[in-house]
Amino acid sequence: MLLALDTATHTASVALYDPATDSLLAEQTWQARRRQTEETIPVIQEMLTRLEIATDQIDALAVTTGPGSFSGVRIAISVVKGIALGLSKPPQIIGLPTLCVTGAPFFVPAEAADVTICAFLQAGRGRYNWVFLPPGSDLYRPLADEHSFGKVDEFVAEVVDYDEPLWLVGEMNAEVRSAMAVHPLATLVDGVSGLRRAGMLAWLAARHLAAGNEDYLDSLEPIYLREP
Repeated sequence: MLLALDTATHTASVALYDPATDSLLAEQTWQARRRQTEETIPVIQEMLTRLEIATDQIDALAVTTGPGSFSGVRIAISVVKGIALGLSKPPQIIGLPTLCVTGAPFFVPAEAADVTICAFLQAGRGRYNWVFLPPGSDLYRPLADEHSFGKVDEFVAEVVDYDEPLWLVGEMNAEVRSAMAVHPLATLVDGVSGLRRAGMLAWLAARHLAAGNEDYLDSLEPIYLREP
């Protein structure tokens, strides 16, 4: 059983997934704001109880590693490490960049259309984090220096310089929607599909683990694009 956690931003999400049957068993996503520490573990406990799954049935853990808020990223990683240390048998561990999870719902159609995904999230104070995910990026884990960070004008400049068809996916707002209208090759994918879900984190994590892309507790570290 795979347990997936994401508290990288104000949106928190937890999911239980069965890789053997490729089935999402349960998922809860909510606006935790700054309450991830108090709310995440009770959600996990309630989910396990409802599905009558014992903690020791968890043999894989997935977590978003950033970018995101300084505290939010560390909360989920800390919870995952705590759960892993408490299990009777060491689980498989996988950490995935936050924006890979943002782009995950669109990997299959983007590859079919041969389109690059530009996944982004709001980083506060008018700033954004973004990364380009070319077709076939389902097993791509961009490093910190492969991400970008800046104000909306810097975001637009990189998108325009890309000069290829793009799907813009993420935490859309009026500023981004208006600014990106200058790029005739950019398609803005709006709505709830742009929000991250732990169910997609779990699906993506299962693919990585099946491909042998496993992490270890001592090497699981946050991705930060700037000083806290």
